[in-house]
Amino acid sequence: MEISEKTFIVVGTGISGIAATELLLSKGAKVYLYDAKADLDVDAIKDKNNRLSEVPFLLEQVPEQILNEADIAILSPGVPLDIPLVDAFREHNLLIWGEIELAYQCGKGQIVAITGTNGKTTTTSLVGHIMKMHFPSVKVVGNIGIPYTKVVDELTEDSVVVAEISSFQLETIDAFAPKISAILNITPDHLNRHHTMENYIAAKESITKNQKPADICVLNYNDAVLRAFGESLNQKVIYFSSTEELAEGLFLKDNQIVWRKDGELESVISVDELNILGAHNYENAMAAIAMCDGMGVPMDVIRKGLQSFHAVEHRIEFVCKKNDIAFYNDSKGTNPDAAIKGIQAMNRKTVLIGGGYDKESTYDEWIESFDGKVKKLVLIGQTREKIAKCCDQHGFTDYVFADSLEEAIDISYETAVSGEAVLLSPACASWGMFDNYEQRGDIFKEYVKNLKE
Repeated sequence: MEISEKTFIVVGTGISGIAATELLLSKGAKVYLYDAKADLDVDAIKDKNNRLSEVPFLLEQVPEQILNEADIAILSPGVPLDIPLVDAFREHNLLIWGEIELAYQCGKGQIVAITGTNGKTTTTSLVGHIMKMHFPSVKVVGNIGIPYTKVVDELTEDSVVVAEISSFQLETIDAFAPKISAILNITPDHLNRHHTMENYIAAKESITKNQKPADICVLNYNDAVLRAFGESLNQKVIYFSSTEELAEGLFLKDNQIVWRKDGELESVISVDELNILGAHNYENAMAAIAMCDGMGVPMDVIRKGLQSFHAVEHRIEFVCKKNDIAFYNDSKGTNPDAAIKGIQAMNRKTVLIGGGYDKESTYDEWIESFDGKVKKLVLIGQTREKIAKCCDQHGFTDYVFADSLEEAIDISYETAVSGEAVLLSPACASWGMFDNYEQRGDIFKEYVKNLKE
């Protein structure tokens, strides 16, 4: 497709929307930039980025003549597909792409793409870390925080793009086709956006829809949905498991990550050599091994990359000790399944801080995972009463409410004793109290470091 001959409406003026607009301008396309806020400070946006000085802004509504003129709408990931504006795009026969599809249409190089409910950021960071030890041009992009569109002009045919892709981003792909894909796991999340579990699963699985038979898909054998899905695929499927010995694939055996290929068993690395904690991270490592091997990275390089990689920020991140109480920041535990992994990684009695924005999750399995390890649960945010009610139903009564994260930390510090831990692993999104989970984690770390001993 010749981008320069098309007219685009970019929806959203955040990082993703601005990056998409800049890319389209660099390709000579005509662009309108839309935002739902009628009082958006357009001058402030243009002052920050003079490349947008001549771009027409559309606020609150898109005029009929522009709907008739436009060819393609570019949606930022936070834009649902069932709102009247997107319905209008469909009625006027506009193609509907996301930022990922736009970057794919304009970019070069080979793509390695990772999705899943949990573990995406750690696995994407690990794959990028290893790839950079072997390939001269590697870009780590997507839901991890760097828009794919922002790096397109730096890509060559020899580049490797390692992309973390969310379900929101997968809803708006068209031709996007990674050489290697991975779906790490699927558990309930974002049901306020996808409405049904079936829709959510379909979005995740669509990462494979344009792959060719010679391409690779890496799947979690422990996940029944993904195990069955793998049997339906034409491309090469590589399974991994943290609990079962596989006839083919990667699994744990005697504290080693091993890989059985064509009946031959190879030991890749001991989990004691890794700097990331917990069985879920061993699964992330297995997925990374399969993906890097599929890209031709030698096993000795993969092994060195695994040994030198450290946990990503906000994911079971050790902060410090105060009076021999260990503080961990797992602000990225934004759903119950992710938060379960945080609890499982703790090896001592733990005071847990949870609660936040309501994504219509259920908390039964999270509370059941406490299993005597959680000494007290300190609840904050919109979901605190909902979680407390669930706690009562499961016979867990050691909970207390706090009105702020700072108060929750104070209560946790007073409750924990020497040799125990305080874990921020909310099982909820951060919105409402914080801009994002990074801000929540940063505030936690800063406050904890200033606690008096």
